Amino acid sequence: MEISINQEQLKNLIKTALVEVLEERHDLLHDAIEEAIEDVALVHAIEEGKSTELVQREEIFILLEGKK
Repeated sequence: MEISINQEQLKNLIKTALVEVLEERHDLLHDAIEEAIEDVALVHAIEEGKSTELVQREEIFILLEGKK
């Protein structure tokens, strides 16, 4: 037996499934948005870093360790 489904039925089925997943696992959407924001911030930091003055590696570690 073969099951047939038209495009509109498939569209509604996918919408329903997506809504159920988001309602039951809202953490998935939260995590995806959080990762996207972090990626955008990293890209901006990299671009900004390309146009700033270079610093020595030791200077960075001194700042990270709180010795300055």
